[in-house]
Amino acid sequence: MTQNMETDPFNVSMRKFLKQVGVTSQQAIEKAVADAGLKGQGPLTVRAVITAERAGLHHVVEGEIDLG
Repeated sequence: MTQNMETDPFNVSMRKFLKQVGVTSQQAIEKAVADAGLKGQGPLTVRAVITAERAGLHHVVEGEIDLG
C-alpha cells in the first residue's frame, strides 16, 4: 500500500519542522526589529541557514524584508 503525501511520515515531519521554522523565525525577526527600533527604516537584509549534517545539507536563503 502506497502512502500519500498527507500520511507519509517524512513529509508530515518535514512540514511540521518548516512550520516551526517559519513561525519562530517570524517571531524572532519581529522582536529584533522592535528591540532595535528599526520599524519604518527601509529594507532589512536577512539570511536563513538550514543544515543537516548527516545529509550533507547546507542551504542558505537570503532576502530583504521591507520595514516600511
